[in-house]
Amino acid sequence: MEMSERFWQASFEEWKRGYVQAEDDHICLLCGKRSEKGVIYPVDELLYDAERYMKWHIGEAHGSVFQYLISLDKKLTGLTDHQNSLLKLFYEGKSDSDIQEELSIGSASTIRNHRFGLKEKERQAKVFLVLMELLKDKDQHAPAFVDIPKTAKMVDERYNITEDEKAKIIKKYFPNGSDGELLSFTQQEKHKVVVLREIAKRFEPDHFYNEQEVNEILEPAFHDYVKLRRYLIEYGFLDREPDGSQYWLKG
Repeated sequence: MEMSERFWQASFEEWKRGYVQAEDDHICLLCGKRSEKGVIYPVDELLYDAERYMKWHIGEAHGSVFQYLISLDKKLTGLTDHQNSLLKLFYEGKSDSDIQEELSIGSASTIRNHRFGLKEKERQAKVFLVLMELLKDKDQHAPAFVDIPKTAKMVDERYNITEDEKAKIIKKYFPNGSDGELLSFTQQEKHKVVVLREIAKRFEPDHFYNEQEVNEILEPAFHDYVKLRRYLIEYGFLDREPDGSQYWLKG
């Protein structure tokens, strides 16, 4: 299962804790890191079992599930920049007077109004989720959509792709299979997203690569591997250090 697919299919409770439990391990929903059941992990002279180690990993690598989710693209969270800032400050335990000063908000009543607005948004979200769950049994004509990568830097129409469209695009650009050579690099945005997503699968999660290693992985896929590398970063599939010393697959 792809990382994004696992992320979007996780339950509400799994999202809250930040990991899912598989048969043999625990898997971080935020980056894909695994901790194997039955293995003891040493951390700062302490010994953690697999689940406790996963909880430690989430705090160490991501700060918290809240911090990770709040940093996602606003089209994924549905939050305005102002709502995002307020939620961060609420999560930090700031008082209304502290928030009023930090955000230059006119009065404490304004903050109370924002709190009420956020609670209203929560109620609406709950109703909407139940409606969508009930709809699943009735809407027999709804196409299956490809999950949006949670690391997408800009969520727009380019991600409006059905599973059928994805299969046709892969067949068109990878005639010998998605692990083979790329026939051409498309300029069509939807096609580009699908192609880059398939190429990104050639990288291991939780692994760091130098630039030469990245090039060695990409060169068999397409002769202009520099272009592939640039677009993988631009579209949020890979990330790198500012000096280009390390590259990694984004979770």
